[in-house]
Amino acid sequence: MTQPQSPLTGTWTLNVDRSRFDANHQPKAGRMRIELDRDGSMLMNAEGTNEKGEPCAERPTRLHPDGRDYPVPDFAGLTVRTMTPDPHTLRTECRRENGTLVGAGTYVVSGDGRSLTATTSGWDTQFREFTQVTVWDREA
Repeated sequence: MTQPQSPLTGTWTLNVDRSRFDANHQPKAGRMRIELDRDGSMLMNAEGTNEKGEPCAERPTRLHPDGRDYPVPDFAGLTVRTMTPDPHTLRTECRRENGTLVGAGTYVVSGDGRSLTATTSGWDTQFREFTQVTVWDREA
């Protein structure tokens, strides 16, 4: 039996012109793939081109949209909690052991399923706070 798909799954291309980037994060291009695994978790992979024109890739992320805390692999003391308040929305929060927020993201697919808007915030690997809104177009 195959797992039913979600409006969030698929391959998405960054729409640079419609996105609002943080001053420290100005990508030239991006591509994101969200897949639904048999166990109900979501796998998110993203890659692109940074502001210098160099290829870059995010660490693959496995999200469990059941509202429970899961340890973040290779980052002791961090947990991630993911929820799907409706079929078109994914919310995720990463927290330290003391409960303080490290980062958060809300991913919303448009009603027609052709675009995804991601609002993300937190601290990057250089401990700079950021907030940005990125818009992604579904690849055919």
